[in-house]
Amino acid sequence: MADGRKAASAGPEQAEPPPRKKSGLGRIVTTVLVLGLAGGGTYVYRTYVADRTPGMPDVNEVTAEAARQQATLVDQEDLRVMQIRAKHESDLAGGGPAAQQARVPRLLTSANGRTLMLPQRRQPYYVAELEKLAGQDFQKQGDGSYLLGVNIMVAAGGKLILQSSTGPLTIRMRSVPGSFASIVSAGGTVKINGSAQNPVRFTSWNDDTRKPDRQVADGRSYIRAIGGDFGMKYTQVSDLGFWSGRTGGVALTGSDRPDSSAERSTGAPPQAVTLPNGSREPTRGNREEVEVNAAGGGGKGVTFHVPAGNLVSGSIDHSTFDGSAYGLFVTASNQTQLTNNTIRNSLVHGVLLHRFAKNATIENTTVTGSRGDGFVLSRGTEGVRVTNCTSEGNGGNGFTLNGQALAEGPSASGESVTSFGGNLVSSSIAKNNRRYGVELLGGDNVAVQNNRISGGDMGIVVREKATRVQIAGNQINRPARQGVVLRDGVTGASVSGNVVTGTETALYLRGSNGTLSGNTVQSAKRHGLTLRGDVTGTSLTGNTLSGAGTSAMDVDGATGKYQNVRNNAKGWHKTAGFWTWIKRIFKPMNVIWAGVFLLVAISMLRSRGAGLRIGRRGAHPYEEQDKLEERPVRLLRRATTGPEQNAEGAAERAGAPAGARAGRPARR
Repeated sequence: MADGRKAASAGPEQAEPPPRKKSGLGRIVTTVLVLGLAGGGTYVYRTYVADRTPGMPDVNEVTAEAARQQATLVDQEDLRVMQIRAKHESDLAGGGPAAQQARVPRLLTSANGRTLMLPQRRQPYYVAELEKLAGQDFQKQGDGSYLLGVNIMVAAGGKLILQSSTGPLTIRMRSVPGSFASIVSAGGTVKINGSAQNPVRFTSWNDDTRKPDRQVADGRSYIRAIGGDFGMKYTQVSDLGFWSGRTGGVALTGSDRPDSSAERSTGAPPQAVTLPNGSREPTRGNREEVEVNAAGGGGKGVTFHVPAGNLVSGSIDHSTFDGSAYGLFVTASNQTQLTNNTIRNSLVHGVLLHRFAKNATIENTTVTGSRGDGFVLSRGTEGVRVTNCTSEGNGGNGFTLNGQALAEGPSASGESVTSFGGNLVSSSIAKNNRRYGVELLGGDNVAVQNNRISGGDMGIVVREKATRVQIAGNQINRPARQGVVLRDGVTGASVSGNVVTGTETALYLRGSNGTLSGNTVQSAKRHGLTLRGDVTGTSLTGNTLSGAGTSAMDVDGATGKYQNVRNNAKGWHKTAGFWTWIKRIFKPMNVIWAGVFLLVAISMLRSRGAGLRIGRRGAHPYEEQDKLEERPVRLLRRATTGPEQNAEGAAERAGAPAGARAGRPARR
């Protein structure tokens, strides 16, 4: 028993395995891995979080409740304008005392506010007369400004002139929750005549906080011309407008009421018009002139000018717009001129020419910091020339030209199914806009020439089945991905004489065709030129490609026949340099995933001891595990309380059977 106890007590000491030797190489690898992951995480944080400048809010970042409230206010404004116009015109048509009252300025009340109506007369209305007519709603303040607290409407034939020869004229338009003032002309004339020495200033104004109104959810003051004539020069506008274009700040909207008059015209030179089936038909007419031929094909065609509506005309010159919903909104206009203006921090777009804004001129105008695009020519615009303009730091595109048809088939309003075009962007600058420098969506005969484009995601993008697009003489510097892009059904495009520098792929063409000639590519990082999809009819001629990347011309994904002649790729380095490969491989996500896989591999190796056991025979899978500790067996008995049990216990302790000690024979 003593030997057994001794052996049992010595068992655990003999079963204890020797201490495992720690691997120095494992500690080094683990340390390097931890430091690498820490460094990669720091790089990601500094690059993508800490050092990134917070972007401006998106155009659509508005709560559902605020959107419903603003849309309702726009509907109420439309209703007020229609009610006031209907009341005024019906009183004039009815004759009698009502007509007499309608011929003099008067205050009209509707469910959505009070309006000072300025009817037709020979003499214009000036600031001094507004003080008398509006009473307490247009009074001079202690600082020399005027506080406008009532809506003003200029009827057809009326003329309102706002100017000052003695000093700057400041009009603060009252704008508080539930109420805001506006200036609207309904077929009349509004002239805002400032000068370099004496500018005219407009701003929304909350007289409770004595600050401009920068909360748009409850509506905000605005200026609008519906038809008629509008002029503005040397004017400073700030914090006007909300939600829609027509209530967006300063808006020239024209009238959608049709005019049935038709006048004979001399007719335009013959031209080809693209029909819905793709064919082209010669005609002397256009969207505003109709060519009529004699029955049977005899006689010479005669053209008639048929106006579609009462278009607005106007000019805005040497003016600034800051913090408005839309900087300038123009629709249903003819020959509008926007020159020498500065537009900053618009909540939507800087300059928006909407449907049927035709023959407009935009020159020397700068748009910066808009949440949306800098300049937008939307569907229905034709003959618009944008020259010497700058679009910088906007949340969308620098310039957007949308020439798509108003409908793709039968529609309730019978809209045209042909494309719009004849627009031009030239000698302008697009710099560091969040999306593209210039984007062309459809359209026919659109030109982008001699512009300077830098930064952004892409330089010039043409898509949506645009035809006969001309992209020439542009300098495109360091867009993130691509320089000039033709994609999604563009046909007959001409891309020539452009210089593209420092982008991944300079010229990109997908599912489109055109002529790419005389372009210069410098410092491209992936491809000088890429073709994808069906490019039948494309011609690549005389382009110079330089840079370092996979290939100068990536044409493996192209189908169809195309011409590739006299292109110079001698300056292209197919194998990138060492640091270029390092930058391409060691990107943050690559480093993180490589670290994860490396950690798994190291853990697997360390858990296997000396090495992997895959393929080894005769090795027990648990031979390296510690043996269980051996302990002596102990016999537990119940405690005794009676004399007999005590005697048995004593005998047992003495080494004799309990029964023998008590006089009983021992059992065998």
